[in-house]
Amino acid sequence: MKNSYVKAAVAIAIAAALTLTGCGRGGDSGSSGSSGSGGGKDLDIALVSKGFQHQFWQAVKSGAEAKAKELGVTMTFDGPASETEVDAQLQMLQAAIERQPDAIGYAALDPEACVPLLDQAKQAKIPVVEFDAGCNSDVPVTICKTDSKVAGALAAQHMAELMGKKGKVAIVGHSQINSTGVERRDGFVEKMKSDYPDIKIVDIQYGDGDHLKSADIAKAMLAANPDLAGLYGTNEGSAIGIVDAVKELGLKPGKLTVVGFDSGKAQIDAIKDGTMAGAITQDPVGIGACTLESAVNAINGKKMEKVQDTGSFWYDKNNVDDKDITPKLYQ
Repeated sequence: MKNSYVKAAVAIAIAAALTLTGCGRGGDSGSSGSSGSGGGKDLDIALVSKGFQHQFWQAVKSGAEAKAKELGVTMTFDGPASETEVDAQLQMLQAAIERQPDAIGYAALDPEACVPLLDQAKQAKIPVVEFDAGCNSDVPVTICKTDSKVAGALAAQHMAELMGKKGKVAIVGHSQINSTGVERRDGFVEKMKSDYPDIKIVDIQYGDGDHLKSADIAKAMLAANPDLAGLYGTNEGSAIGIVDAVKELGLKPGKLTVVGFDSGKAQIDAIKDGTMAGAITQDPVGIGACTLESAVNAINGKKMEKVQDTGSFWYDKNNVDDKDITPKLYQ
């Protein structure tokens, strides 16, 4: 956790600088409409995401943009190139606070480092809502997200059933810091331990959501455990890395039970060709729409549930083209 303390120190310094320099409103970009939903003026909402690395975030952005157009408000959407770039994300959050939007939507990469800046937003009377992953702060009024522990447990349930409820499995995680990585891992582990005693988790490693690092990790796991029966990737990059490793090693489809998370063309193709057994998808468009609408509600003082669960869903070759699943997938 030492790294979190360093990030928190950076955030404190940013917040102090904001206090000294004052805040000025910047120009708007992104989706806009001719009239706002409160106070007779255009509303400006700043969304700061965890990244642009995966198509998941572009799907979240599209959902937010559609809702912004529907409600007639202006929004911006920013995020670092990689989900490991905590400092870059803090700078984006700083910039959002500095221009004093009507509300901020935030997805935390590091749940501790963001605390001082959200305190600063509170002092500036800017309402904050969260999406996907929260900050350890009582400033945000709500969060739109998937219940990641439930989703991790759903992944474990389907993998166990496909493996005949016995064998060795391993996990290629994307983060041991942000809440989605931790909860998707823990939900999976807890479900396996409680319901499937004949399945042993032999290794858990982290590839930062990078498909190249995740592929190397998967290959090393398979080398160390030749009898490995299943691999679980906790996000798109992790899952694609596992798929790449399976293909590079020349393993026949179905020899290893591979379960992923999120979607994207590479995962969908791997499911259709049998390399992957299936994956858990969220509703990224729904997360974006929920976040934007919640920001407007926060501006208008409307009470909301503290957590708004947007759901998680299993898909495989049998239902990947079903009308209930396709709207929740992105390519």
